[in-house]
Amino acid sequence: MKLTLHLIADSHSGFQGDELLHIETGKHLAFGYMEFPPLIALFAFIQNLFGSNSVYIHHLFPHIASIIIIIYVAKTIIELGGKNKAIFLALFCIIIAPSFGRSQQLFQPVVFSQLFWVLSFYQLTKFVKYLDKRSLWYLTAFVVLGCTAKYDALFFISGLFALLLYKRTRQALLQQQFWKNIIVVILLLLPNLIWQYANNFPVLQMFNRLYETQLDKISRIESLGQLLMGINPLVSLLIILPAFIYLLKNNKSINRPLAVSILLSVLFLSFKNGKSYYFYPIVLTIIPFGALFWEQIVLEKKKWVIYPITTLLLLGAVLIPFGMPVYSFNRYLTKIYPFEKKEIEGGKYAIKYDEYYTKQKWQTTMQELKLVYDSLPLEERNICMIWGKHYGQAGAVNLLGVKYNLPKAFSYHGSFYSWTPKGQMPNTIIALSYRVGDFFSAYFDEVKLVRIIYNPYANNEEELYQRIYICKKPKQDFDKMKELFKIRIFE
Repeated sequence: MKLTLHLIADSHSGFQGDELLHIETGKHLAFGYMEFPPLIALFAFIQNLFGSNSVYIHHLFPHIASIIIIIYVAKTIIELGGKNKAIFLALFCIIIAPSFGRSQQLFQPVVFSQLFWVLSFYQLTKFVKYLDKRSLWYLTAFVVLGCTAKYDALFFISGLFALLLYKRTRQALLQQQFWKNIIVVILLLLPNLIWQYANNFPVLQMFNRLYETQLDKISRIESLGQLLMGINPLVSLLIILPAFIYLLKNNKSINRPLAVSILLSVLFLSFKNGKSYYFYPIVLTIIPFGALFWEQIVLEKKKWVIYPITTLLLLGAVLIPFGMPVYSFNRYLTKIYPFEKKEIEGGKYAIKYDEYYTKQKWQTTMQELKLVYDSLPLEERNICMIWGKHYGQAGAVNLLGVKYNLPKAFSYHGSFYSWTPKGQMPNTIIALSYRVGDFFSAYFDEVKLVRIIYNPYANNEEELYQRIYICKKPKQDFDKMKELFKIRIFE
């Protein structure tokens, strides 16, 4: 059922802006990138082998990941002694949670973070239960993969300190010589660390920018509210709250270390004031215990309770379209948008998620760029390049512009900074941007605005209009440009 929902959503989707950057990384395999670890580039490389710009193809690995997540949440429940009813409740909760719908739909590190968090927690559960070397090494492997998928895996690692707090698990770690596992983790992550060092730790620059523009403005109460709504209020009430009761009351030798592990991850992440979606992987480790609460504590004595619980959760399925485009865009505008309505001065609709309308947006953008490109004299077209101010714009040109015979795009934004051309700049550059004022005038003697593309669905004023410029007579070469943008890659 979950895969069916994802495929329906694909049929209604364009590409979300960040996906276009992630797809581009597959053409530039490396041990690191400006914003994220390297694993997603490997997935992008494989998807790019199909030579397609289809949403279905570029969501191949997210769909595989979402299926594996479902499987290993179920396997975790089985390891904890759960049976069919607990598995049913847990998996149903994941399906009806809007937050998991979207976060597991898009080609972003988020879904792979959830995948390796769930796989790691499954092996953690097995280790706490059996205290065996095999589970510990599998745990080590998935922690490494988690760190190569998204840096928030460090919060999972922080939770592993719980194993040292209990005599039973602490003695097992010492017996298994766990310092060898730590060395292996460090050695396997060393290439990315070296890459970060060689590039002046851009990830720290990104985090600083993120705190300046977003995280410092988010209140923890607001973030908690968004999290509880995102995972579905009914799931929060019926599953998440009972999970903590179950963790504290049942099978203490196994549940206590797991509970403290989860708690430590939550505390460290809360201390760093993470966005609500940073907590999604942790929620996936809590849901099994809420399902076990109902199966082992309530349903053992009152089997009939499964029917009202299932009915309530079924009612919660009405929130699925709030997280993924299972409705067509027109139906979304009439049925869902009124509940998410937001006023943007100059806009017609303020659509929360851009994948709802980007099919139309990027098609129009490519057509307008093609008109500008074809208007240039032949000698200028032969050497012209496109500068995408935002990495999403550059990524869109490189993925979708092939159909229009457009030249390749470059950008100094995010990871595109690493792939910028070298040497002399061509005399003519077509620049594509959102609202940037006279930004390009600093780099060219002649800058002419030739097209304005209106987007009535933008969620913010900056993206209401895209602007296309013809820029001539560059004031510097590409090497100088790279130096100028060295500390500006996240602007």
